[in-house]
Amino acid sequence: MERTEYAILAAIALATIGLGVFTTAKPLSTFFLESTRQFVTTTAAMAWITWWALVIGFAIAGGVEAWTSSEAISDLLEGHGPREIGYGSLFGFVSSSCSYSAIATAKNLFKKGGSAAATLGAFMFASTNLVIEIGAVIWILLGWQFLLADIVGGFMLIGLMALGFVYLAPDDVVEQARANVRDEGSETVQDPVCGMEVDPDEADYSTDHDGRTYYFCSQSCKESFDPEAANTAIREQATSLAGWKALADKQWKEWGMLWDEIAIGFIFAGLIAGFIPHQVWTSVFSGPTFGLPVYVFWTAALGAVIGVATFVCSVGNVPFGAVLFSNGLPFGSVLSYIYADLIVPPIMDAYREYYGTKFAALLSGMIFVSAVLTGFVIHFVFLGLGVIPDPSGVQIAEVKIEMNYKLILNVFATGFFLVLYWLHRTDSIRNEGGHEEHAHTAN
Repeated sequence: MERTEYAILAAIALATIGLGVFTTAKPLSTFFLESTRQFVTTTAAMAWITWWALVIGFAIAGGVEAWTSSEAISDLLEGHGPREIGYGSLFGFVSSSCSYSAIATAKNLFKKGGSAAATLGAFMFASTNLVIEIGAVIWILLGWQFLLADIVGGFMLIGLMALGFVYLAPDDVVEQARANVRDEGSETVQDPVCGMEVDPDEADYSTDHDGRTYYFCSQSCKESFDPEAANTAIREQATSLAGWKALADKQWKEWGMLWDEIAIGFIFAGLIAGFIPHQVWTSVFSGPTFGLPVYVFWTAALGAVIGVATFVCSVGNVPFGAVLFSNGLPFGSVLSYIYADLIVPPIMDAYREYYGTKFAALLSGMIFVSAVLTGFVIHFVFLGLGVIPDPSGVQIAEVKIEMNYKLILNVFATGFFLVLYWLHRTDSIRNEGGHEEHAHTAN
């Protein structure tokens, strides 16, 4: 995240505390003492509850990315039919990216000829909201009902986005957006050894194998490259040290992109739970004044607006969503909040830089409307099925380190995390000399 984003988040945090100060009926000293305690315990509890799931989720995502091939994906996404939308959703699930990485990858797929529906609709959304790690955290904090709703609603939102691109988005606006992306300059490829992005036009090291050219960031990466390992079967990857090192590198890359957003999500959830009095929530989510459908619709829109305003995206949204649900935001409206992670201000600004102002406005508007409509519809579908969970069941509690399954899972996850970090560091140290040599040569 950029400094400006951290500054905005700091301002929001101060505003949250200020709102609590002006609305509490307690003496300020008592309020600060109790609220700070609640803030710390809620933040720590959520981190404790979800730690094992995050470690396992990132490891699985790293294995999927490291051990499976993603070649020729754009060729499978050129249309906007069910097949292309299905492939886009599958590849998005497999890619398991943070929101910023997802929009960059979707841009490259769109640039290479993939349809807007399959790349900017299916792939981009699935790679942030239908991935393993966010599903695990939703299940733990919000319950299986929310996980099921996230999946069903996710496919509904992808369908709405596809319909919007096919029937509502003018063809000339879409093609102008593609032209804008193609005019931005050469695209990068990934070094198959260390994972660094390399510009093929400027790369000093490359090799050809089996009709394909591989580019490297340094001489050491080129010398370390094993062309047979690049096409090794998943079983062989999973039973080799090289395969696990590749998994470790990929999962550490995911941690590098997402750790701050996850931490911010926990911190904001703690701040909201600790410093905003319950009467504030009851006044905002006061009940179906104008009838239930109208109430759920406007709170779904409110949930999406909150998602945009908080600047937190992907997995970091879920802890905050748990606090919102426990304080009265309706079931479907929480989904709308979670789905709005692709229209936070920095990402909308990236859309503008990639595609131009007109298409960026169209894309952001479609995501917002789809998120609201999906949350609204899913709310009543699950209400009719009678499976909306009780808000009191949300996992927001104080930290209690007891001899139970959470302790066992967290101990195992911590050990697994340290092993993967060691595997990642051994490769990083080996490649550092080559990277420095390459930088020195380039200068």
